[in-house]
Amino acid sequence: MATGPTTSPSPQGNRVEVTPLFPTPVVSIEVPDAANLNFELRRVIAEREKSHPSSQHSNLGGYQSSWDMDRWGGPAALRLLEIARDIAGRLTCDRAGKPVRVVWKSNMWANVNRAGHGNEFHSHAGSFWSAVYYVDDGGIGADPGLGGELEFMDPRGVAPAMYAPQFTFAVPGGLSSGASETMPPRTGRMVMFPAWLLHAVRPYRGRDTRVSIALNLSL
Repeated sequence: MATGPTTSPSPQGNRVEVTPLFPTPVVSIEVPDAANLNFELRRVIAEREKSHPSSQHSNLGGYQSSWDMDRWGGPAALRLLEIARDIAGRLTCDRAGKPVRVVWKSNMWANVNRAGHGNEFHSHAGSFWSAVYYVDDGGIGADPGLGGELEFMDPRGVAPAMYAPQFTFAVPGGLSSGASETMPPRTGRMVMFPAWLLHAVRPYRGRDTRVSIALNLSL
């Protein structure tokens, strides 16, 4: 459902109305009691990395656990999943804009990135919402120069940037038309977005360890 149009007069006195169609929601959530939650999550993820080999999907280096963290992650992982389901329920409606009650199926996994590690562009087929939670941003919150940003590709395609890369649209969200937007990690933050939205993780350039948890919600 489109957000409401904005209107303004032009210098010639014409009434100009701009309607932002096809918005893509990217939601940022500051998770409560993150310090205690992260302490336990770091512990179980470190144990899992030592005892189980990494899987290989979109990750370019680093460790990625199996996608059943809800089974081995303990109460902290289940609490995180509960938060994600609650937010997704609030942000999902029927085509008339009315609230709906959804019983979300899910999968979740841990990611551990060290120097040079990242993820190539990908989407999560077969899901409705996806999310990433930052257990440890590896120092990026204090020093954005360390990289490791979450990067979203414009789902409208690259045509605007290919045809006239020197121009863009003077409307909200227009500056990245045909390109991408980035969000820096921050410990204790969850970012939720449509599962079809192409996203990547830029290489981490820090000396510490960047730890995150990804999850999918499906019907």
